[in-house]
Amino acid sequence: MSSENWTVRKILTWTTQHFEKRGIDAPRLTTEVLLAHALKTTRVRLYVDLDRPLEKAELATFRALIERRMAGEPTQYLTGVREFYNRSFKVDARVLIPRPETELLVEAALHKLPKDGPGMALDVCTGSGCIAISLAAERPQASVMATDLSPDACALARENAQALGVSERVTVLQGNLYAALPPDARFDVVVSNPPYIATEEIATLSAEVRREPHMALDGGPDGLVLIRKVIEGARRVLKPGGLLAMEIGETQGDAVKALLQAAGFDDARVEKDLERRDRLAFGTQPVAA
Repeated sequence: MSSENWTVRKILTWTTQHFEKRGIDAPRLTTEVLLAHALKTTRVRLYVDLDRPLEKAELATFRALIERRMAGEPTQYLTGVREFYNRSFKVDARVLIPRPETELLVEAALHKLPKDGPGMALDVCTGSGCIAISLAAERPQASVMATDLSPDACALARENAQALGVSERVTVLQGNLYAALPPDARFDVVVSNPPYIATEEIATLSAEVRREPHMALDGGPDGLVLIRKVIEGARRVLKPGGLLAMEIGETQGDAVKALLQAAGFDDARVEKDLERRDRLAFGTQPVAA
């Protein structure tokens, strides 16, 4: 990309073709997002200003973004933002990038929290805080606790809670799964998107995914190490009738359902995502007779 006169239109066309040749996912969308970020504008505005030439500094900024994206750095880390459940979350290399399918987990948890009354939710392995913060934002009387082993992830989750106006009702605790919780804490819903990729499979993931924190991906030899611990711990902290909702790998449905049943959960079930792949697992805490 030389220093000749580059308009928005020309940049969009050239970069999209360049990304296509190099096998970058969603080449046009990626181009629009990165160019809008470089120009400090919106994707819609790009199409209003198609004939606007880029200044040298803008072109240099965009060229650097292209190089980083070609090197495998995820688009969301380059822009520092990910949209999730109609809100903008800050994301960077400290945390897993929130996925659209995880919004289904939020939906399921919201059904368990009262719309017009108090409720208690726990988000285990919170990462960016997207699940916990979405629950608090959608349920104004709910209190949410969120835990993560990574101090860096906890710091970012707190930043997001502050930025999105729910920091007074979202408590982020650093610790291993349930270890940091107050001993008497009990919840209407426990939700978790734990690491669930088998260790040996991580090397086969895309370069972009491998840039995300290893701790947030590695689910142990069978991908179920953390899932087992989430299930076991949930039995100790859920209220009677409370819901455990987890995101799981697409090949793990039968195994996770069996784990839920073995742990004593009622109504153990697995549901599919929008692409008809096993993605969500649920269990209900038994109600004492």
